[in-house]
Amino acid sequence: MQSTLARKINHLGIAVHSLDEAEPFYRDVLGMRSSGREEVVDQAVRVAFFDLGESRIELLEPTSADGPVGRFLAQRGPGLHHVAYECDNLELELARLAASGVRLIDHQPRRGAHGMLIAFIHPKESGGVLTELCQPAR
Repeated sequence: MQSTLARKINHLGIAVHSLDEAEPFYRDVLGMRSSGREEVVDQAVRVAFFDLGESRIELLEPTSADGPVGRFLAQRGPGLHHVAYECDNLELELARLAASGVRLIDHQPRRGAHGMLIAFIHPKESGGVLTELCQPAR
């Protein structure tokens, strides 16, 4: 029997040019509750969080044109950047995926927003969708 990697969708990451311009739609039009902002220096991004049931929407504003989100915006424009799935043991899952031949962007977990451990799977593995795996800080 195959193990279940993903427990739930943790968040959807949406690339935007400006948090100040994008936030009103989610807050005022959709009525989502803002749960703050954070800068993730390693990813060259500022993030605005919106709670939505057990999941979140994360708006991603680049702090550098050379960072992952800056490059994404230059190539594709604003829109869905990634889907993040929550797992219990990210290090174990990365080892399992690598052993299965899955192309990974990150072979070791790193720190993301909210102190979570994160890693990305190459979008060519999932039909062009960048996939993030995350393990909440405990």
